Formats: sequence, C-alpha cells, structure tokens
Amino acid sequence: MTTVSLISLGCAKNLVDSEIMVGHLLKAGMRVIPEAEKADVVIVNTCSFIDSSKEESIGHILRAHENRGLRKQRRGQKLIVAGCMSQRFAKVLPGELPEVDAFIGLDQVTKVAPIIEEILARGKTIGGARAEGAGPASFVTARSTFIPDYDTPRFRLTPRHTAYIKIAEGCNHPCTFCIIPQIRGRHRSRTVESVVAEARQLVAEGVRELNLISQDTTFFGMDTWDQRPSPKTPVDSTRGTALTTLLRELNSIPGDFWIRILYTHPAHWSDELIRTIAECPKVARYVDMPLQHISERMLSAMQRETGGGYIRDLVQRIRAGIPGIALRTTFIVGFPGENEADVDELSTFVQETKFERLGVFQYSQEEGTRAAGMTTQVSAREKERRWRRLMALQKEIAAGVSAREVGRTLRVLIEEPGVARSEADAPDIDGRVYVDRELPVGEFSNVTITRSRDYDLLALPDGEEPAELKTAKMAS
Repeated sequence: MTTVSLISLGCAKNLVDSEIMVGHLLKAGMRVIPEAEKADVVIVNTCSFIDSSKEESIGHILRAHENRGLRKQRRGQKLIVAGCMSQRFAKVLPGELPEVDAFIGLDQVTKVAPIIEEILARGKTIGGARAEGAGPASFVTARSTFIPDYDTPRFRLTPRHTAYIKIAEGCNHPCTFCIIPQIRGRHRSRTVESVVAEARQLVAEGVRELNLISQDTTFFGMDTWDQRPSPKTPVDSTRGTALTTLLRELNSIPGDFWIRILYTHPAHWSDELIRTIAECPKVARYVDMPLQHISERMLSAMQRETGGGYIRDLVQRIRAGIPGIALRTTFIVGFPGENEADVDELSTFVQETKFERLGVFQYSQEEGTRAAGMTTQVSAREKERRWRRLMALQKEIAAGVSAREVGRTLRVLIEEPGVARSEADAPDIDGRVYVDRELPVGEFSNVTITRSRDYDLLALPDGEEPAELKTAKMAS
C-alpha cells in the first residue's frame, strides 16, 4: 500500500484543498500518515500570497528533500509540490527546484492519486531514482477553474467540532497589491443547494461550527445570478441575494451550531445582509471584513472599490443593525505612496472605531501585481515602524475590549482541555478563553469571565492559572 504524508501550509482555503487531496488518496486505497520520514510520497501544499509565505513553502520543500537524502531507506521517496506556489510559478519552479519530483496546481487536487501512481511508476522503471537529466514533472494547468461540490471526496483535518466550507473560489476584485486572482482565477460560486447539502452532512457528523470561506464570501452567487431564493425568503434585489438566501437556509438546519462568515469584502455588503445576520440566531455575531486602509488616497491606489466615507458608514450600519457584533478587520501599512498623514488618519480611525479584532500587515511587493511596479515604495524600516505603531495601539484597544467582558457569562465552544473560543473568536485567528479543563471538548458551555489578559479571557477562579501559562512561565 502506498503511504503519503501531506504538509498543508497557508490559509483555511488551502486547508480545504488539502482535505480534498486526502479524501481522494484514501478513496484510491492509499494510506495517509503524519510521519514524512516513513512515507513513500511527501506532498507539500504551498502558499505564495506574500514573500513570507513563499519563503516558508520553500523551506518546507527543501527540508523534505534533505530529510529523504539523510535516510537511506527513503532515498526513493517522491516529493510533490502542490497549491498556490505551484500554480503561480508553474513556468519557473521546475528549473528552480530540481529536487522536486512533480508539481501539481489547484485543479489537480482531485487527480492527486493517479498522478502519484504515475510518478511512482516512472521511478520503478529507473530503479527508484529519477533518470539523469530528467527534470520534475509538471501537471499544472494554465487557468484554475475547479470548484468543489458537496459530494467531492474530502477528509477533514480540523477538529471534529469545527469545519470549513468553501462556498466559492477565485476572485474578481482588481486590488493592486494582490496576486490571488492570477493564481486562483475568476470568482465562481457553488449553488446554495450544494453548500446546504454539505452543511447538513457536517452537522449530522457532530460539527458545532461551520466556517464559510472563499476569497470574497459576500460575492457569493453574484457571478451567476441563476440562483433564486425560495418564496418565503426575503432578499435584497440588488446585492448579496445568494448569501442571504444561503444564511437563512443554513440557519434552518436542525441542530445546535454556529455559522461563521469569513473573508467578506466591504463593497458587497447590503442592508439585507445586515438584517439577515441579525435575524438568524445561529449566525455568529462576528464579521471578518478586511478593510486594508481608510485613507482615500490609499484606497484609490489599492483599487479597493470603496472609499473612506463608505467604510465609516458601513461600520456604523453593521454595529447598529447587529447588536453585540464583533468586528474583525485587517489593514496594510507601507503601501507605495503612503505618507505620515495617511498613517495618522488610519491610527485615528482605529482609535475611534475600536475594532474588537484587528490585524496589521506590512505591504509585500509581489511580483506580477500592479503595485509592485509603483515607484513610491516604502522602505522596510519604515513599514516596520508603522506596523509597530498600529499594533501597539490595537493592543491597548484589545485590552479594553477584553476587560469589558469580565463579569459576563459567555457561550463558548470548548476547543481542547482548558481552552475555548467565544462567538467573537474564529479558529486559529483570534483570542482564547481559558476554562475548566473538565468541560467536554467539542461542546458548547456557558462560562463566567473572571479576568482578562490583552487578547485572551479567563473563566477560572481567582488565583488559578491556565495550565499552558504555568508551563510557559516555568520554561522562561
């Protein structure tokens, strides 16, 4: 039996691709194992969104190659590179990384098993090693068009109680800093029926949190317009029709679970979407909406399709329309042409708005984007300074946001013994709630917050420390 080890890097959307690959490997009768040193084939599912993710991907690839060289019994092991980096640099990677046996792109996730069989067969014909002078095989197709369906074989790599549902793929936005449309192609939505069918399966399996993901979840269905809501569903006839329909359909599925919406674009929000979230009790009071900046100059240069006034008004409407909402956003500092006045305006906006969750990224000059060719690039030192300024400000705000929770009773999802997440915390992104270690993992529980620490909350008796914090103190 062929054994395969898969290393998944990058975002949740990449993780779903990895889950689909594992599902197809298992369906083909292959065995998937965690130990790369014991596998016949190692797959590295890469990310290449920004420079740091490319460096991480290359590091994993080279380590996998070095490790097989160190183990005599593994020198016939095959190394396959998959994902965004393969798709983005399909023409150059085979020459740059001759250590790799094969490259596969985003549309080969369902074909991974026969590709492995082909690569292994090639090795057998030449004594387990690649023929001298033979380069890596590339199965990458020029344009990504794949989109999963509810019955696409998939093996979840997340904990049993939480799952990601990719409701669409690709992106139509013209953001000048972003390479994603060139990697993942044009936006293409699944049908409402397909997503609901998958959600029903997941809830039946015991999933307590459905995380809806795509490059832009608010654009869901807007690329087709052939999906019609049921007559009983009130919808907005202008924007967000399919997403509001989807949310109401998901909310009607029997069971106790959260529906979390990630990766929304501010340009496609509507009053009906706000109203739908407010009226659907299973939809988490949490909105992930990357804004990137507030300065009109920067938003225009980024081609974000929104202005500062629109953003301020939208934030007010969301907060007024959805009581108790936690807003998460991200900003970019150091974009070409950004000056001190732009940073001051952004800092003031952050201070005034007091986002419950916020991340800041330093602009990355990505090859192939329009922003990369702009002549007004900001120095690395200046980007670092601006990043530190914003993060220091947000740390103070986050401490205040957390302090307001002290004394409140929150419904949390137990992630692991002693650790939970509130409705305002997405998996692997936001803060933690430290709770009694006896609470059952994968279930909801109501806990009373006794203390707070910056981004985290504690629902423990006074004087009791979380076990992992005790360990960290002892180690230091």
